[in-house]
Amino acid sequence: MQLIKSDINIDFIGKHNIGYAISIILILLSIGSLIVHKGPNYGIDFVGGTLIQIKFSQEVAVGKIRDGLSNVGLKDASVQNFGLAEDHEFLIRTSNSEMTSKGLSQSIAQAVKASTGIDPEIRRVEMVGPQVGKDLRKSALLAIFYSLLFITIYISGRFEQKLILSAVTAGSLMTAVYFLSVFNVSIIVLITAALVVTLILFWVLQLKYAMGAIVALLHDVVITVGIFSILNLDFSLPIIAALLTIIGYSLNDTIIVFDRIRENIKGAKTASALPLLFNKSINETLSRTILTSLTTLIVLFALYFLGGEIIHNFAFAMIVGIFVGTYSSIFVASPIVLAVSKR
Repeated sequence: MQLIKSDINIDFIGKHNIGYAISIILILLSIGSLIVHKGPNYGIDFVGGTLIQIKFSQEVAVGKIRDGLSNVGLKDASVQNFGLAEDHEFLIRTSNSEMTSKGLSQSIAQAVKASTGIDPEIRRVEMVGPQVGKDLRKSALLAIFYSLLFITIYISGRFEQKLILSAVTAGSLMTAVYFLSVFNVSIIVLITAALVVTLILFWVLQLKYAMGAIVALLHDVVITVGIFSILNLDFSLPIIAALLTIIGYSLNDTIIVFDRIRENIKGAKTASALPLLFNKSINETLSRTILTSLTTLIVLFALYFLGGEIIHNFAFAMIVGIFVGTYSSIFVASPIVLAVSKR
C-alpha cells in the first residue's frame, strides 16, 4: 500500500528553519510551564500520599464531599470528578499515607456519608509513602536518561562504526551521574548537565547520527512532558512507560530515515550535494513513515476514547508522542545530521 507516490519531492530540508522555529517555540513553552508549575503535576506515585476512588448512586455536590473530608482532618485533600458525569464517581487525593488503607477508606466513607447522606462505594485505594515516591521519581528520571545514552551507543555502532568511542563516552557519563546521585546531588541538575556534556562531546567527536537521534528524542520527551504540564494532567508511572515507548517509536522512525540517508550519501562527492540527497532520503521514506504513524494512531485513539479513565492519560501521552516523534524524525534529526556532516 502506498499513500504517497515514490517520486514525490517535498523540500523538507529547505524548510528546516521553519521546523526549528516551531520546535524552539514548543520547547520554550514546555520549559516555561514546568518552571511556573515547579515541575509536572506529579501523581501520588512520585510525591506520596493516598488516592481513593469513590462512587455514589446519585448526584452529589463536590462541596459536600469536601465538608465531610474536613471533618476527619483531611482539609488538604483534593476532590475531582472521574469519568462520565452520570457515573457519579470522584477521585480523592490526600498527602496522608500514615493510616492503613482500610482505616483511611473507612474514615472517609463514614465522613462522606454523614455530609452527603449517601453511602459511597469505595472502588479503589492506592497508597505510596513520601520516601517511596521520591525514590520512584529518581528511578524514572534515570531510566529515561540511561535509555537515551544506550540508544546513542547503538546508533553510533550501527551507522558510524564508532561503537567503542560512543560506549566509553556514554559509560563515563552514566557512571558519573550514578555516583554523584548517591551523594544527594539534585538528579534533575545532574541529568541536565550530563545531557549538555553529551551533546558537546558528540559535536566535537562528529558522532552525527547519534547527535541527531538524541536531540530528536530529547525534543520528543520535553514537549510531551511540557504538554502534560500545560494541561495540568497527572504525571504518574504509566506516563513514564509512555515516554519510554515514545522514545522507542521515535527512534525506529528515525533509523528508517537514517538508513536511507546513509545509502544515498555514499556517492556524494561534494558537501553541496548533501541537502539534495538528504531531502531525497526523507521523501523516499515518507510513505512508510505516514502509514506507520496512522496505523498506530488508530489504535491509540481507540484506547483514548474507549479504554476508560484509567488508561486515558497514557493514551494521550502516546498520541502526543507519535505526532511529535514523526515530526522530529523529519524536521529535527535529519537536519542536525546534515549540519554536522557539512562541518
